[in-house]
Amino acid sequence: MGLCKVYASSSIDIKAMLQVLIIFMGEAEKKIATIHNVFAVIRGSEEPDRYVLLGNHRDAWTYGAVDPNSGTAVLLDIARRYALMMRQGWQPRRTIVLCSWDAEEFGMIGSTEWVEQNLLNLGSKVVAYLNVDCAVQGPGFFAGATPQLDNLLIEVAKKVQDPDSESMTIYDNWMITNKVINIQRLSGVDSDFSPLLQHAGVPSVDLYYGRDFPVYYTAFDSYNWMTNHGDPLFQHHVAVSGVWGLLALHLADDPILPFNYVSYTEQLWELLLTVLLSATLGTTQISYATWVKGTVSLHPITASIQELTSAAEEAEGEASSSPYGQLDKEQ
Repeated sequence: MGLCKVYASSSIDIKAMLQVLIIFMGEAEKKIATIHNVFAVIRGSEEPDRYVLLGNHRDAWTYGAVDPNSGTAVLLDIARRYALMMRQGWQPRRTIVLCSWDAEEFGMIGSTEWVEQNLLNLGSKVVAYLNVDCAVQGPGFFAGATPQLDNLLIEVAKKVQDPDSESMTIYDNWMITNKVINIQRLSGVDSDFSPLLQHAGVPSVDLYYGRDFPVYYTAFDSYNWMTNHGDPLFQHHVAVSGVWGLLALHLADDPILPFNYVSYTEQLWELLLTVLLSATLGTTQISYATWVKGTVSLHPITASIQELTSAAEEAEGEASSSPYGQLDKEQ
């Protein structure tokens, strides 16, 4: 139900207000149906019990050329590329799983049920989850990630050609467009990364071109819209495929996992500072005076972050001095 207010003005400047009550009604068949998640597995050669997941949902409200079929097309292109590599003898160090989720539009049912069913193993065995929902919905490259994957995402963006300029990489155009590299933080229930990240604590990435496309959830989300407006030459699809596939290759093949937990601890310190500032300014329910009096103590969390910071810096130093770490940087 929606309420629309229309204001009209006469020639003698007498204003009148007309209220129009608009009732939207929809009819749908109610039934219980079976959904299907589909997985393709490339078994790892040395660490087969460690998994790198790439996921996209395939259900759509309408024709779904953007949401989700742009992402589905890219996932299939990555599968094709990996198949070509396998024919040349390649096998990943860690297992790669390509995930096609069902019933995402109904509240991420497919991915959520799978995560809940396998929760005990996911947190300890999944290296990372790389999500693409709407791969291309307009101009401009956007990415969200958990902090330990920021550096890897930036390095990969430097290796993939920008679809709008032969002389630049995605990283170059990203910098020009935003002035800074703005990697968003993943929150809410926007896509299938949510159950992996929020239920199982799996490091995650979400990639896409464009934001807020005008035909979202309408019958105009069609192949015709994509070929005429969204990505006529499908160059942005190819770019997403390059970033997505290369991220997975690093996570699956690098001898030392390319995580940077120093970035993660920096984010934790920023969040802690935000809480302190909010208390000082009186914008939180717990006042700064309460903390000063010792009623509520931040010492445990501060000590934990400090301990994690020390461990992260030590791990970063060991990785940098390792021959494998040096090799990864040269690739």
